[in-house]
Amino acid sequence: MAARKVLTGARVVLPTGTVTDGRVIVDESGRIGGAAEPDASVVDLSGHWVVPGFVDIHNHGGGGASFTSGTVDEVHKGVRTHREHGTTTLVASMVTGDMDFLAQRAGLLSELAEQGDIAGIHFEGPFISPCRKGAHDETLLRDPDPADVRKLMDAARGQARMFTLATELPGGIDSVRLLAEHGVIAAIGHTDATYEQTVEAIDAGATVATHLYNAMPAIGHRLPGPIVALLEDERVTVELINDGTHLHPASLELAFHRAGASRVAFITDAMDAAGFGDGEYMLGTLAVEVKDSVARLVTEDGSEGSIAGSTLTLDRAFKRAVTIDRLPIEDVVRAISANPAKLIGKYDEVGSLEPGKYADLVVLDGGYSVVGVMRRGEWVVDPQLG
Repeated sequence: MAARKVLTGARVVLPTGTVTDGRVIVDESGRIGGAAEPDASVVDLSGHWVVPGFVDIHNHGGGGASFTSGTVDEVHKGVRTHREHGTTTLVASMVTGDMDFLAQRAGLLSELAEQGDIAGIHFEGPFISPCRKGAHDETLLRDPDPADVRKLMDAARGQARMFTLATELPGGIDSVRLLAEHGVIAAIGHTDATYEQTVEAIDAGATVATHLYNAMPAIGHRLPGPIVALLEDERVTVELINDGTHLHPASLELAFHRAGASRVAFITDAMDAAGFGDGEYMLGTLAVEVKDSVARLVTEDGSEGSIAGSTLTLDRAFKRAVTIDRLPIEDVVRAISANPAKLIGKYDEVGSLEPGKYADLVVLDGGYSVVGVMRRGEWVVDPQLG
C-alpha cells in the first residue's frame, strides 16, 4: 500500500484548467483521493507544476534496451528509463520482423501488459509500404492480409492496442475493419496512399495517423495526399514527434491549428538510445548510428541514412512544446496525457488528475524540467524538496 501524501502549493493542471496553489491528495491505494488524512505526509511544491503522468502510445525502447528484441529484464529497463522522464503509461512498439518472431514477441510482451508493466502492444509493421518503409527491413514487409493481422492479434492475447498499416495495400481496408471490430486501433502510417484512399480507410475505421508527416507523401496542391485527409477528419488523432528533428515548428503548428488540441497525441517513437546516448544500435534487423542524439540507418556507401525512430523522451517533448512552440500548457497536457490515454481505453484510470484515478503525475520546476515522477502513488523520482 502506498503511503498517504498531500502535495501542496503547486500549479496543478486539471481537465478544467490550471489551479494555482493547488493540492493533490494521494490515498493508501495509490489513487487520487478526496480528503486529506491526519497521518498523510505533506510535500510542499510551491513554485512547481504538477501535471498528469505522460502516456506514450508509440515507443520502441530506451535505456539501451529494445522492446522488439530485448529480454524481460531489458524491457523493464527501457520502461524504467522512460518512467524516470515522466512517462507513467507506455505502449511497447515493435518494428517489422518475421511473422513467427513477432508472434513470439507478442506473447512475451502480453505477459508484461497483463502484469501492468506496459499498457499494451503496438505493431508498427510488417504491413507497411516498401515505398515509405523508413527504418524497416524491406525484405520482411508484407501486405496486410487480415489472416496475418489476426495471427498477431491472437498472439497478443487481448493486449494488442494498435497496428500501423499502409491501408492502400491489398487487404488493407479489410484489415482496418477487422481491427475496428475487435477494438484495436488501426493507424495509417508508412503509407503511399492518395487522399481518396486515406478517406476510404478512415471511413472503414482507421482512427490514428502514425507520426504524421513522416513516412508518407507530402502535401501537394493538386494531390493533397494522406496528410490533408488525416488532419481534416474529426475521427482521427494525429501522432507528432516533437523533437525538433522530425518536424519543423510550422508543421507542428499547422497540425494543432487544423486538428485542434483534442486530436493530437505527442509520441516519442523512441528507440534503444533514448535516455542512453550516442553509439551504434540495432533496430529490428537494421543497423542504426546515433550521432548528436539523431538516429539514422547505417548505409553501405556511407551516405546519410533515413531517420530511424528517435531518442526522444516525453519530458523533452513537453518542455519544447511550451517553451519553443509556445503552446498553452493545458493543450500540451491534453496531447501528452489525456488524448493518448483515451485512445487506448485507459482514461478512466490515467491521463488526468481527478479523484479515483491513479496518482500518476509529474512534478516540473519553473523551467518545465522534471524534478519528480509519481506512479500509482509511489515516487519513481522523488522531488526531495523538503
